Amino acid sequence: MIRLIASDIDGTLVKDGSHEIDPEIYGVIEKLHARGIQFAGASGRQWVSIERLFAPVKEKLFYISDNGAYVGCHGRRLFLNYFDRDLAMEMVEDIRRQPGLDYMVSGPDLVYMDTKDRDFLEWLATGYRFAIERVEDVTGVTEPVIKVAVYCGAGGVAEKTVGLREKYAGQLHVMVSGDKWVDFVMPGVSKGWGIGRLQSDLGIRPEETMAFGDQQNDVDMLEKAYYSFAVGNAVPEAKKAARFTADTNVNNGVLKILKLLL
Repeated sequence: MIRLIASDIDGTLVKDGSHEIDPEIYGVIEKLHARGIQFAGASGRQWVSIERLFAPVKEKLFYISDNGAYVGCHGRRLFLNYFDRDLAMEMVEDIRRQPGLDYMVSGPDLVYMDTKDRDFLEWLATGYRFAIERVEDVTGVTEPVIKVAVYCGAGGVAEKTVGLREKYAGQLHVMVSGDKWVDFVMPGVSKGWGIGRLQSDLGIRPEETMAFGDQQNDVDMLEKAYYSFAVGNAVPEAKKAARFTADTNVNNGVLKILKLLL
């Protein structure tokens, strides 16, 4: 019997950076919840963005946000994974020296940015619907840090952050998410870690877990679930890690499987 379902969002449930989702998913989550099946949105997004996406059913799901740095439900923090603020600000200075890169520093509830790129800010605010605080200099932010994200609008972020990822690989968990994002969180923290916490605390086995993903940062989450699905548009690493394949994100692959389950 399935007792826990976890799904990535961007590239799996919706188009990357979109806030448009098939509203039929809300009724499906309602039915799953009525049958005692928990649903978790697992994403590199912040929890506010996940809650806004699932607003009609926000009290019926868990958030595994910031690639596992935040785990919560019903607007409540369950687990937070901070890392050293000085380390985060050292990283910011390194990113600033690399042309073509932008960044954000995430606290538990707000994303802090000092970018001059207004289009980038607008996209994050209206597409992802992040809760953003624009500051003059993020190195002056005193709030604890749970994640630093690097963004490359031109694509090819993996190639452009080789030195950065090599420098911090021994101190932080580095996750490439698609062609434009790289996230840095505490060592051992990931979507898979978040799923493992929920499984442990709710007494749910991998054999009772279903998961959906499309990117490299979904691999360890897929490995936590026996019923692991890569959507049709997934990268090879996700497809290799999954036991099953669903239709693409634009063809509602996740929704099709959930309706079949019901």
